[in-house]
Amino acid sequence: MTYYGICAGIFLAAYAVNSIYISVLYHRGLTHGAVVFGDRFRRFVVSTGPWVVGIDPLTWCVMHRLHHKHSDTPADPHSPANSSIVRVIVEQLRSYERIMRGLIAKKKFREIESGDLNFPVHWLYRRKLWWLPYTIHLLLAAAVSASVGGWLAGGLFYLGSVTHPIQGWMVNAFGHSKGYRTFDNGDSSTNNLVVAMLVAGEGFQNNHHRNPRSAKFSYLWFEIDTGYALCKLLQLFGLLSIDREYLSSLQGADGDLPFTKPTQ
Repeated sequence: MTYYGICAGIFLAAYAVNSIYISVLYHRGLTHGAVVFGDRFRRFVVSTGPWVVGIDPLTWCVMHRLHHKHSDTPADPHSPANSSIVRVIVEQLRSYERIMRGLIAKKKFREIESGDLNFPVHWLYRRKLWWLPYTIHLLLAAAVSASVGGWLAGGLFYLGSVTHPIQGWMVNAFGHSKGYRTFDNGDSSTNNLVVAMLVAGEGFQNNHHRNPRSAKFSYLWFEIDTGYALCKLLQLFGLLSIDREYLSSLQGADGDLPFTKPTQ
């Protein structure tokens, strides 16, 4: 295999792990319950997530639930309707920090009153060591570069591992401003094929906001949700189970899938 082929493989492997943690485990699992974990694997996800992707799982889940509750209203933590496409990356960082401070200070959030998010903010953030996972990933990137030869391999490893804020920006900014709409959800959510391709199906925001508890974000024949493929892969290994009963219920709720005519 050529050097560039090895670099591409390193990036794709790191990006796949990142996508599994954020799109499958944090988002479809912890936040929405679209996939279900056993207790042991759930504890594993919560304890290792910050080390793998540099994001606290509880803070991420609460912020995302607030986003669904207040989608594209002034209370939405990261909507382009409240600022601009470019500034969404700043707003989501500010909201993340604000929510984390509230959680650490034991502020009550209705989004966690159901009791399903029964774990605290990770100790890394309670001790203000948020920078440590990023530093470790930099060291790992240097090790990858040294072992493979050349800085590109390490740079792509780092890019694939801990750049979720950029992925989140693409989803939140373009998934709520640019694209087509299959459903009238009462917000600005859209389906963006480019973002969906780049971020494990997360660009299908309009579909997702219609049925947040669905593990599958794609509905039309041309929509490809690689995040759902990752769900099925992890289910194959016995790490989680997809809530297929809810998926089946969507047939009766919204008609036979796939839908045929998106609205602009």
